Amino acid sequence: MEPLPLKDIHLPDSVTFWPPAPGWWLLVVLLPLLIFLCRYFYKRIRRQTAAKTAAKLLSAIRRDSGADARQTLAALSALLRRVAISTAPRSDAASLRGETWLAYLDQSLPDAPFSQGPGRCLADGHYRQTPPSDAELEALFELCERWLKQQAKKR
Repeated sequence: MEPLPLKDIHLPDSVTFWPPAPGWWLLVVLLPLLIFLCRYFYKRIRRQTAAKTAAKLLSAIRRDSGADARQTLAALSALLRRVAISTAPRSDAASLRGETWLAYLDQSLPDAPFSQGPGRCLADGHYRQTPPSDAELEALFELCERWLKQQAKKR
């Protein structure tokens, strides 16, 4: 009997790093998209939650009939500032005062009601000899509601 001419065992080529498998390509495409979508929805939910909570607080301030008009102004100003800090970068809204604060509030509304309308009493209401009237406060409450609705819609 003649020996068979057998060859030695051939091992397969080693697995190379490049090109990656299709799953890795899919991960490279989907991971940044997933990060972008998570960030977008997080900001949106945060903004809407802040606006809804602020709307509830605004109605609570409005219902508090025993409060002084100057205390009401202070509460409204603090509420608007808290919402602005929650919905925008802190560096944009936290340090603003006076005219720059009113101009910041006017950015989201078309007719500049804070600088030139009923919102003006947010800047000078604390320094007046007489407190704001009920009609001025009512107009300010409506303006604040309008501003809060814009903040919830803003992208």
